[in-house]
Amino acid sequence: MKISFLFVGLLALGGCTLDPNYVRPESPVPAQWPTGDAYGDVGRQTGGAQAQDVALPAPWQQFVQDPKLSRVIDAALLNNRDLRRAAANIESARAQYRIQRSDLFPTLSAGGDYTRSRTQIATGGDSTSIVGNSYSVSAGLSAYELDFFGRVRSLSRAALEQYLATEEAARAARISVVAEVANAYILLATDRALLDVAQQTQASAEQTVKLIQARLSGGISSRNELRQAETIFQRARSDVANYRTLIAQDRNALQLLVGQSINDDWLPASLSPETAMFAEVPAGMSSTVLLSRPDVAQAEHSLLAANANIGAARAAFFPRVSLTASGGFASGELSGLFSSGNKAWSFAPSISIPIFDGGFNRANLAYAQAQRDGLVADYELAVQAAFRDVADALARAGTIDEQLDAQRALYEASLESYGLSDALYRRGVGTFLDALDAQRTLYSAQQTYLSALQLALENRVALYRALGGGV
Repeated sequence: MKISFLFVGLLALGGCTLDPNYVRPESPVPAQWPTGDAYGDVGRQTGGAQAQDVALPAPWQQFVQDPKLSRVIDAALLNNRDLRRAAANIESARAQYRIQRSDLFPTLSAGGDYTRSRTQIATGGDSTSIVGNSYSVSAGLSAYELDFFGRVRSLSRAALEQYLATEEAARAARISVVAEVANAYILLATDRALLDVAQQTQASAEQTVKLIQARLSGGISSRNELRQAETIFQRARSDVANYRTLIAQDRNALQLLVGQSINDDWLPASLSPETAMFAEVPAGMSSTVLLSRPDVAQAEHSLLAANANIGAARAAFFPRVSLTASGGFASGELSGLFSSGNKAWSFAPSISIPIFDGGFNRANLAYAQAQRDGLVADYELAVQAAFRDVADALARAGTIDEQLDAQRALYEASLESYGLSDALYRRGVGTFLDALDAQRTLYSAQQTYLSALQLALENRVALYRALGGGV
């Protein structure tokens, strides 16, 4: 009975560790998102959010509403080499955790021995040879540490937290791939739209050049007007060549992200404000949502691992108790090896008490504590960087609609102005310089409007990514 109580007591003691009590560091950021003129309605919504209004963004399949882009992202998540590397890292970390955790359990092994020996015995002037056989079979454990002070458990916990940190790193990599593929897709769509605009401008300018050449032959227009008309034609012609190059490069970049060749029917034809590429990202949440961002969660798991390493370093100051034991059978005859009279056993506990180590254990504990302090700073920095990412995206989201409205109004006004100026010039009422200036303004307004559309879409992706995505 006393032995049973002692055994239970040892097990209870073995379940304890010397890890410091973990308290999550205070978030060094405001509880709500910033407000102000730059944030518009978005800022007013988030400013009224309560701390309990926390929810992660929807899965990317709900965020991405373009069927072609969804197909491309699916392929990227399956074939992207960075994600394959991340998956291998997870498997490696899981194996390391299993290796470390195995120290919590005794290693049992079994073996058998056979020995044949010859002994020469001299008696008087004669000698006698004795040949003997020895058979043994045993099973046992060797140097199993009884984890009274939690050293092995702390090391196992540290390995587990590193494994979980690796999983969060892989989740961050998946979110990153989704965002990068989406941005590459947006860029390709924008460059294709800009190519269309450049080609239309080139065709229109070419017609103008031909008209002026005809009028120059008739003595109506001047050579200066012809050269001025050629400036916008050559500029558009150069832009057409440049955008064709950019489109090819955009496709190459997208294929690198996807990890395979992409069919033409997977690619966007152009960029249009009528195309619903992404869903709205709800911003009425407190900054507590940042704690679930994979990079922040990864930093916290690394911090928890460092906390466990402190427990292991503390436990090194206390004695280590190891147990070696075996049991089996030994006999000189194989036929009687397993008889009851041939049992054999050994029991060899050992204890190691640190007395003098030249300050190794103290230095190791100081190192573990310094590592923990550094990871606290890393965690706080990760939270601050995440807050800035969201705040920057919200600042853009709060003003982008007004910017788009202004750019759209500028484009529509430029289009009408060019139509009127060109019509007046062709009728001989307006000047060529007015028509040329209106055409240049229209071309620039079209490019600027498409760039604003691109910015709006990329910012929606940035906000989704900053809030932690949904992968």
